Amino acid sequence: MSRKLWALLVALALLLALATYVYYRRTVAAEPVDAYALVPDDAVLVLTTRDHPALVRHLQETQLWDNLTAVRYVQQAADHLAVADSLAGGNGRNTSLLALLGRKQVVTSVHVTGPGAFDVLYQVPLASVREYRQVRGLLETLGRDRRYRLSQRLLDGQELSVLTEVRTETSLTVLNYRNHLIMSTNAGLVEAVVQRLRHPGAPTVLAHFADTDVLRLPEIDAALWLNFRRLPQLLDVLFRPAAHARFDHLATLAADGLLGLRLTGPVAELAGFANPETARGALQAQVQGQPAQPFGLAAVLPTRTALVVQLAVRPLAPAGPAGPDSVGLRVALDSLAASFGPEMAVAYLAAAAPGVAPGRLAYLRCPAPARTARWLGEVRRRTGQPAAFTRVGGYEIHPLGVAIGGLLRPLLAPAAPGEAVPAPAGALVGGYLVMADAATLSGALADVGAGLTWARTPAYAAFLAHTLPRARLGIYLDTHNAWNGLLGALTEDRRAGLLRNEALFRRFPQMAWQLVPPPDAAAPGAQYFGRLLLHRPSAGVGAVLAGAGEARGLAFPSPLVGTPLLVAAAGTRVPAALVQDSAGVAYFVSPDNGVVWADSLGAPLVGAGPLAAGPGAAGGLALAAGHRVHRLALADGREAPPFPLNLPDTVRATALHTSTPAGAAPRLLVAAGAQALFLLDAAGRQYPGWGPKVLDFPLAGAPALLSVGGRDVVVCPLQNGYVYAYDQRGGRLPGFPLSVGARLAGGVAVQAATTLGRTRLTVVNQHGELVTFTLVGDVLARRRVATWSRTATFRLVPATGGGASYGVARDEENGRYDFYLPPQAAPVVSRRFVTSGPKPTQFFDFGGSGRAVAVGEPGPGLAYVFDAQGRLLGGQPLASTGAGVGLAYHAATGTYQLVRLVGRELRRTELRP
Repeated sequence: MSRKLWALLVALALLLALATYVYYRRTVAAEPVDAYALVPDDAVLVLTTRDHPALVRHLQETQLWDNLTAVRYVQQAADHLAVADSLAGGNGRNTSLLALLGRKQVVTSVHVTGPGAFDVLYQVPLASVREYRQVRGLLETLGRDRRYRLSQRLLDGQELSVLTEVRTETSLTVLNYRNHLIMSTNAGLVEAVVQRLRHPGAPTVLAHFADTDVLRLPEIDAALWLNFRRLPQLLDVLFRPAAHARFDHLATLAADGLLGLRLTGPVAELAGFANPETARGALQAQVQGQPAQPFGLAAVLPTRTALVVQLAVRPLAPAGPAGPDSVGLRVALDSLAASFGPEMAVAYLAAAAPGVAPGRLAYLRCPAPARTARWLGEVRRRTGQPAAFTRVGGYEIHPLGVAIGGLLRPLLAPAAPGEAVPAPAGALVGGYLVMADAATLSGALADVGAGLTWARTPAYAAFLAHTLPRARLGIYLDTHNAWNGLLGALTEDRRAGLLRNEALFRRFPQMAWQLVPPPDAAAPGAQYFGRLLLHRPSAGVGAVLAGAGEARGLAFPSPLVGTPLLVAAAGTRVPAALVQDSAGVAYFVSPDNGVVWADSLGAPLVGAGPLAAGPGAAGGLALAAGHRVHRLALADGREAPPFPLNLPDTVRATALHTSTPAGAAPRLLVAAGAQALFLLDAAGRQYPGWGPKVLDFPLAGAPALLSVGGRDVVVCPLQNGYVYAYDQRGGRLPGFPLSVGARLAGGVAVQAATTLGRTRLTVVNQHGELVTFTLVGDVLARRRVATWSRTATFRLVPATGGGASYGVARDEENGRYDFYLPPQAAPVVSRRFVTSGPKPTQFFDFGGSGRAVAVGEPGPGLAYVFDAQGRLLGGQPLASTGAGVGLAYHAATGTYQLVRLVGRELRRTELRP
């Protein structure tokens, strides 16, 4: 062959290769891959995520992240990624497959692959050649390690990479289809993807939701597609078949659904749409056209209830016995069925132990109870039942007998198919016919009579307030009460997994699944609205036990320090809280114990206070840490310009005090050490003479920042027994400094007025004298609080939040402690503590009878909370490792909400006098 001919052939080959490459890039590669077209048809669940940083952040805010990372499966995956990072030379932070996720659409599908087994298929798009090389290099690096074995095989022209761990012989199969990474530990699932590629036009699992993209909705963290037709197969993997068979019929209301996941504080919500089931014999055919019903069972459900299944359907008339003598009985049964309303429910009570059958209650709504009672009596008479009954409280329990139970069994078939009616006893309670065995029914009625119901328990009332008002199907679960039942219903290997991950499962102890039909259910393509709610009861909401209701603590990564700052929240009597941990991170915690935002301040928080809105500035929180003053928004923790304000680098703030005069911008008084003060406004302007104001002697307590007749005044009590009062320019007011005759300790109580002469201030000196004076330097009164001694220390404790109210603490070296509320002569609190030294004291005055004093004992880490009569609230001291506690008062109920720090936990406790 001549050289010219050879060169021509080479040129043609190159041109052909170039044309093929251009065709591929402009046609095949340019067409995006539909990830759902690669999901095998037997998927039970398909989870789609797109913004992984936001998802992780929301999981952390709802305290689910720590629980998830404790799951053994997640730990094993993290271990493999850590090994891959080290072998690939990564820095352990943003390398490996975790960095590939970012804001990509990642699809995860769950499949039942055998008896008692399910597997997961992952799909991750690769956006660049660099990412492809990273994944390829990662697999090759692991394949060269002696702990792994890497091999390749072809299937229908697609190359499958199989990475096997030598020790366990477990493998990961990986397919790269058009820069779309598909992987699973089950090779059959990846092979099923290759088989789907043979039929590119086949409908996808999301064919019924092709025009719906829930991930585009605001605040949606993930999308979940659920195949109700295959849900019983997944339940077979988790539960014993006999345990869930009675509920499988409920899944035939819908064929499939697409839900959006939203994580917000105490609530995890999955909401979206579901297509009605069209198969013959499905429950959907029986309830078609039935309107949704409200949940009216709250007043008759005991708090021991573990599971409730409510269905909006009118009971069908049961078939009576045949024969000419049974005509009257059939008429009575038809009339009894006609007296029931379109709602039925089955409730399961908490089981005494795993494997013990729970008590079961059946409910049928009775719009006209008198009519139902009359026809029920007629049925009982015609079946030969005695007229005797037993009474529990104000309720009558009538025996029904096995015969009536068999006749009434079809009434509850839609809600509990295959189950016998709980007989032989029934009672009319709150507009419902309740049927159960005699012992279960007696116990349930006793609970209802005692008020131990969902309607009268705040935790359940708050849960139901978050649910939909009406539904065709409602399933409500309390995991605390259902725990033993779940342990008994799970298969043996799944039971061990439940016990290992108990914290994750109990994170949201209240769950509700509801299906609501559209207003026009007969319209073509009408879909259900479906909602799965995972709810955590708010802290401080629940039953109060023996004067103190302890709520579950909220754990943080590092020990908490300082004193929690409480912020009132609209619509709830439980306050929000600002806390900081030893790592310098401040957390704003919502009333329901959800972390709203977190901010690393880089230094210990030395002062904080709510800042009211002023001209040109929104309200928020003022914080002092290190040499900076911050102003953060309550909603999201963002810094409000021009904050942060910077003090000189050599200065470290030790306290912060705020004031917002009427019609004026907020003022900020920052203490730096014991003898330096800075006065600034919200715009960051430093007032002349306050840059800083250096005092002659250390402060005895917190200075007072107030506004009198439009003038800013700063009052400083000093340890040497002198009180100074300064104006806005740093000059001393006439009449000051004022000597109080002895050394000082503690703060200043202020009774503000419109003029300097009418404004009254009070301090206490170490002779036990209360000294009251004005801002013109006139001493108005002196009186002794208690007997003076050389070992006694007196401190004035202003009420938290400022104001004229105050108390006086008296400490003795022998551990004796007294607290006075002038003008009372006798101490309100008088106690001898084991430890000596001054006790941190906080005085709270909420007006009226809402006054309390909190005394800390730092040595053993205890807090004592007393009311205005000196009674110890809760009956015993409570653990507290912080510098102080937070306390709120609800006048309508007369209860206190105590917020305290215990190690790494923020704990809320409800206290009653």
